[in-house]
Amino acid sequence: MKIDAAIEAFGDHLRHERNASPRTVEAYLADLRALVEWGRDEGLEVDRVGQLDIAILRAYLAFLYKKLAPSSVSRKVSSIKSFYKFLSSRKMVSENPAALLRAPKLPRKLPKFLTADDAVGLMSLPDPVTARGQRDIAILEVLYGAGLRVSELASIDLGHLDLDERTVRVLGKGRKERIVPLGRHAREALARWLEARESFGKEGPRGEALFTNTRGARLSVRSVQRLVKRMTSLLGTSEGVGPHALRHSYATHMLASGAGLLEIQQLLGHASLRTTQRYTHVTVEHLADVYDSAHPKAHRSKDDEDERK
Repeated sequence: MKIDAAIEAFGDHLRHERNASPRTVEAYLADLRALVEWGRDEGLEVDRVGQLDIAILRAYLAFLYKKLAPSSVSRKVSSIKSFYKFLSSRKMVSENPAALLRAPKLPRKLPKFLTADDAVGLMSLPDPVTARGQRDIAILEVLYGAGLRVSELASIDLGHLDLDERTVRVLGKGRKERIVPLGRHAREALARWLEARESFGKEGPRGEALFTNTRGARLSVRSVQRLVKRMTSLLGTSEGVGPHALRHSYATHMLASGAGLLEIQQLLGHASLRTTQRYTHVTVEHLADVYDSAHPKAHRSKDDEDERK
């Protein structure tokens, strides 16, 4: 089978069978097309799927290691492995050379999160007197109070809200729908924003988008990211973090307050419990920092140390 046709078939598989987002599909296909383009530039025979053997794939990885960061190489390895797993499942190749590929080991990066005090303080930063301020408070309250991804928040329509039941229906990764409970503060902030929304902007709201800009159009993901980063930078404790830090804060604070991993997994819409488990590391590290700074047995005075010598 020709490689270009196989890549297109893989794209259809991602779209229609795995329900991957357009952005995810394009990233996978771009990685695979880059591999083929490199092979052709090198004068290699890569026009058919069976011609890409482990020697070619390893040579390509060696090329990538010279140009890209390990995290970028790891993503491309994941794309190639997923592609060949698909080809093998459809009997389009007799062997899977990508099974022998190894992605670079990446340092474990713990997610950034706000302290509980900073999270509470964040909600007081927008001006509650203006319609824009009411909108911004509602955005922050929902991101932190429901642990949503920024793309999930931006895609909420008015019909997805049920303020009486204090829930919101969101469409997560893989187009999986879930119902997420809203806290009291988030519900109250949304109720105030819905009142202000009708007069927000010169033209008023158009369509069903919950969060709109001054032109009445749906607020974009990029606009929400800029808003959150600007607001968190005003806390004075960091350079400013994006919406995902509020999602991380939600999960970390829930876990610290006694919520179980399975419950947090469902609330966040994680496909794997392994993804949720990283919050246990965050919580343990945070508790260790609190111990070191607050517990009298965590440190000794200089005189105590001198007496021990």
